[in-house]
Amino acid sequence: MTVHRTRLHRTPRRVVAAAPTQDAANRPGHAARLVARLSSERGDVPGWVLITLMTAGIVVALWAVASDQIVQIFENAMAPFLGGSL
Repeated sequence: MTVHRTRLHRTPRRVVAAAPTQDAANRPGHAARLVARLSSERGDVPGWVLITLMTAGIVVALWAVASDQIVQIFENAMAPFLGGSL
């Protein structure tokens, strides 16, 4: 097996002087480009929906199998805070 070395630092970038005539925020169309770029970022909605559904399925399956034990664990954990009466 061969192990290759990688570079762990970035090479310095050259600094380019900005044009002194106009600020980047004041250019026409800058806001429109920003809004278009932000609206195109949809994210991973199907992945989050799948994770949520799988989590709900695991909770339902555990509750169906061990509901009495889960209730007993909860009651034991809450008893010191409620003065022993639950």
